[in-house]
Amino acid sequence: MITGKKSDKLKKIFLYLSIVIFLIVTLFPIYWMINTSLKTTKEIYLLKPTFFPKKISFEGYKNLFFETRFLVHMKNSLTVSLLTTFVAVFFSMLAAYAIARFQFRGKKLISRCIIYSYLMPRSVMYIPLYLLVVFVGLSNSRFALYLIYPTFVVPYATWMLISYFKSISVEIEESALIEGCSRMQTFFKIVFPLSMPGIASTAIFSFTFCWNEFLYAFVIITNDLQKTITVGLADLIVDDLYAWGPLMGGAVISTLPVVILYMFASKYLVTGISLGGIKG
Repeated sequence: MITGKKSDKLKKIFLYLSIVIFLIVTLFPIYWMINTSLKTTKEIYLLKPTFFPKKISFEGYKNLFFETRFLVHMKNSLTVSLLTTFVAVFFSMLAAYAIARFQFRGKKLISRCIIYSYLMPRSVMYIPLYLLVVFVGLSNSRFALYLIYPTFVVPYATWMLISYFKSISVEIEESALIEGCSRMQTFFKIVFPLSMPGIASTAIFSFTFCWNEFLYAFVIITNDLQKTITVGLADLIVDDLYAWGPLMGGAVISTLPVVILYMFASKYLVTGISLGGIKG
């Protein structure tokens, strides 16, 4: 018969074992990516794979930087991601605040339409958005992505911020209004600072989505100088030939901005998502 102490010990063993297995499954692809990026081309194609490079080589990184337009693609991705994030978060804040604080006809319908538009599969919107891009003459240009990406980011960001603004006490804003502040002053001087965790979490989501997006950037942009980093890495695959060294090196470098962003903003992300989901 298993006693209470033995039962607790078995539960802890099972818990820690599950965590270890989860970490191995999660981190092994990242380790293998880094490991492959530091191997020579000859070692990469050995029939028996090596778990550590026999000799650390930066051959893949050299080919990536000097024989491709990787840095140009990375700059394009940074520009698109940062600008889209700023535009999407700014308009989402205004829309969410209006829905959270003001009473007007059709408010519930608009709120539902916002979340339904986020749940709609992106593939369904591909043809209408592509025709729109062609109509305005922005095809084969990263400016098309400035137009397309907010349509996916704004609904989610607005929905998250609506819940977050509702969690902020109305009395604080009423006191500011009584003291003579305008509605916009109240928003930017009081609500905005109090909402930083929620705003930061939506900004992180927006940046990550734009940075990782591939399908629309791949189809709309064919000019090599306008391509984003995801498309640029895909171009390293020619037919069935894989340039594993540069490909893995590019994958390692392309993950760094997102990893660094999450490292510095993780506390805002957790707080923003948890509080943003309290009220609907």
